[in-house]
Amino acid sequence: MSFIKGGFEKQINNLPKDIKWCKKCVMSNQRPRIIFDENGICSACKYSETKNYNINWTEREKELEELLNKHRRKDGYWDVIVPSSGGKDSAYVAHQLKYKYNMNPLTVTWAPLKYTDIGWSNLQSKINSGLSNILCTPNGNLQKKLARLCLEELGDAFHVFVLGQVSFPFHMALKLGIKLVFYGENGELEYSGDPKLDRPFKPSEDWVDQHFKGSKFEDLLEYGLKNKSYLNESDFSKADLVYYSPPKIEDLKKAGIDGKHFYGYYHKWIPQENFYYCAENTGFRPNPERTEGTYSKYTSIDDKMDGFHFYLRYIKFGLGRCSEDAAHEIRDGHITREEGIALMRKYEGEFPKKYFKEFLEYLDINDNEFWEIIDSWRLPHIWGKNNNEWILKNPVK
Repeated sequence: MSFIKGGFEKQINNLPKDIKWCKKCVMSNQRPRIIFDENGICSACKYSETKNYNINWTEREKELEELLNKHRRKDGYWDVIVPSSGGKDSAYVAHQLKYKYNMNPLTVTWAPLKYTDIGWSNLQSKINSGLSNILCTPNGNLQKKLARLCLEELGDAFHVFVLGQVSFPFHMALKLGIKLVFYGENGELEYSGDPKLDRPFKPSEDWVDQHFKGSKFEDLLEYGLKNKSYLNESDFSKADLVYYSPPKIEDLKKAGIDGKHFYGYYHKWIPQENFYYCAENTGFRPNPERTEGTYSKYTSIDDKMDGFHFYLRYIKFGLGRCSEDAAHEIRDGHITREEGIALMRKYEGEFPKKYFKEFLEYLDINDNEFWEIIDSWRLPHIWGKNNNEWILKNPVK
């Protein structure tokens, strides 16, 4: 196989060629939108200091109560949408909003590419804990072809899920007349992004850069139809495409939907605590074994294809799943940086072999095609070869 990329992955254009690692955590300056200060500390670690020492969480909860009071309905109708896979974080948010703050949340789910057994079980457990849910499962034939397109053109088959995950909840908000949409953590703050993107994320063209790697779905689809033999207009109807793009900004503003609110703005966000809460209150269960590419058992367990999202991120940026878990737990004070580095050396970049065969079958590619695509995303300032084996030029230290 041979293909020419259309340049849709815009994030890689701005990566610094001199790789540096945060002196407090295990995140590098290759993460898109990350900012390092003059002392070599990343933006997520700086925010963690603010979160731990400079925020009055009692006052923040009062802000939350004021916001919820504006939207809480008395007629029994849904008054807040919580995008939710059934994982620990979204289940925590929805359960808290209902049982602590007397809201009536509707959880909405954009289906994973391929559910794991534990992921499906956790979704059902969340529903059975007393939470209503709408599940949208897109055209399966189209979804597979778009996933392959995203792998080739964006280095991330999972991106097709992200398109719907971001867009679908706001379509539901418009259709159902619900003005409040609540997510869990603000990833830009918690995981090293742009600290200016605080709360809420207003509907704007910036969403393309924040969520969609700098490219609109419509442009990606048009390119695919012109350049990919496996994708044709006969694969879909107009209706099949609606939820891959957000609603029009003017429609959201007219409806009074002011963007993505984050529960982590109002309550200190600690993923490990969310796990304990949901294990007790929503029936959430972790995997019996750790997630490939990291050491935890409760992250990235909903979708069989999720491991390849983080593996490709490792290929593109030199940062996989373990770096994200370890960096956050260092900031939370659960492990030291030295322990984080040791975990990175053991698990970071581990190949997700468990579902590899299913991944190839899903995308209709073979082993050789897969590795050709993988190697095409290795940037020369990140990767080199030693005895014909790929190695990171500047691993964490």
